[in-house]
Amino acid sequence: MPVLTEGLRRLEYRGYDSAGVAVVCQNTVDLRRSAGKLSNLEQVIADSPLTGEYGVGHTRWATHGRPTEENAHPHRDCTGRTVVVHNGIIENYLDLKAALERDGHTFLTETDTESVAHLVEREMNGDGLEHAVRRALGALRGLFALVLISADDPGKIVAVRNGPPLVIGLGDGECFVASDIPAILSHTRDVVFLGDEEMAVLTREGASFTDFAGRPIEKTPQRVLWDAVMAEKAGYKHFMLKEIFEQPAAARETILGRVSQDTGRVFLDPMTIADASLEAVERVAIIACGTSWHAGLVGKFMIETLAGLPVEVDYGSEYRYRTPIVPPHTLAIVITQSGETADTLAALREAKRRGATSIAISNVVGSMATREAACHSRPRNRTSTRCCSSRRCSSRR
Repeated sequence: MPVLTEGLRRLEYRGYDSAGVAVVCQNTVDLRRSAGKLSNLEQVIADSPLTGEYGVGHTRWATHGRPTEENAHPHRDCTGRTVVVHNGIIENYLDLKAALERDGHTFLTETDTESVAHLVEREMNGDGLEHAVRRALGALRGLFALVLISADDPGKIVAVRNGPPLVIGLGDGECFVASDIPAILSHTRDVVFLGDEEMAVLTREGASFTDFAGRPIEKTPQRVLWDAVMAEKAGYKHFMLKEIFEQPAAARETILGRVSQDTGRVFLDPMTIADASLEAVERVAIIACGTSWHAGLVGKFMIETLAGLPVEVDYGSEYRYRTPIVPPHTLAIVITQSGETADTLAALREAKRRGATSIAISNVVGSMATREAACHSRPRNRTSTRCCSSRRCSSRR
């Protein structure tokens, strides 16, 4: 278990809203999950310990369904004997869900990932987990990385890549799979990077590789010479470049994480403003400093285009030193990464004093901005890709 939680801890810099682990022991799958920080999951495990011979762990940014324990990975099939963790998007999951429900499968979550577990369950016929996964892949549409384990095929981890990254670590009598190198760097520096439409099967004896059609692929391990900080940058010179190139995926998953494709409803937890108050908004003021101010400029274009409301973007450092005009039905949105930016906080107080309804966007829940605004939201932090780091697959407990 420490190998799993340690791997997840090393990927905390990516940001997440829930976490979970599943292990196989004595022909059963045991699972623990929790919303919120990894420390919450560790407390759940401390209260209800589990042991296993091998397993998977995952931290999730919600892309389908709200960030709850129920929607946290790993996800199970109807039998509870096969579980999957998943990065990416299953684009046709609504069609898959409808077809599987007609076949008698019962869904317990709002996620697209659960459809994969039920698909693999349908395809299991005793010839191995990897063959069931390969048959299931034919029904999937989208970009995804999957890692699966099953009590019906013990001693095996199956990993699949079609878009989001997966790296295989090769140790001395043990194997690992993760979404990024830092998760496994303390255990091995010999790695294989899966390519698109490739599958890896990990056992106690090592790792084998095929394409989606089952044709064997020869992979040459690479020796990682980076330190942990360099690994977190994913090969970019610095974090700013890394984050620039991650923006399209981060924006897409931020939006998807708050929209239910089942019902069309939008979830902005923990928004507490009444719908009537939002419907009454006639003008928006975005207030921020530095990089957050530039983000506000992008928000201006989007709000004006999508909502048809006039938007002004103000520097937090200047807002209170002029005489801002705040007509009735004005919504003030303050953006502050730390939630403690002094100028932005002062501008928030001035907007509230003049009668504006307020929203704070911050990376730090519980910060001053989130406490003083009428409601708040937490954006994605750095990258939206989640970890799927396996416990070492070996005979050692």
